Amino acid sequence: QVQVVESGGGSVQVGGSLTLSCGVSGRTFGNYAMAWFRQAPGEEREWVAAISSTGANVYYTPPVNGRFAISRDNAHNIMTLLMNDLKPEDTALYYCAASSIATPTASEGSYAHWGQGTQVTVSS
Repeated sequence: QVQVVESGGGSVQVGGSLTLSCGVSGRTFGNYAMAWFRQAPGEEREWVAAISSTGANVYYTPPVNGRFAISRDNAHNIMTLLMNDLKPEDTALYYCAASSIATPTASEGSYAHWGQGTQVTVSS
């Protein structure tokens, strides 16, 4: 049984930084792409960033490009999202998602396993 668990959320002020972590168990972590999604109150869930199975390829949604950095440690089955220069519009519940393929996509349908989410709140 695959388990996905996020951690690292919290409350920060505008311009601050947070690092989210995601641990995966129950599968060969390094075989599959991973991604972060987020859902703000009253909004649809949206894709934030994705990383290929080896970590060689990373992708970001334009609003976070240059501020967020996704990475993974396949030896320890962990993925992280470093978030810098946080803005109020980054406030959301952040989800870690594990794909069923090696190539990352921005489509929720490509991700078979999801965590429960970790809250990020950015205040001005």
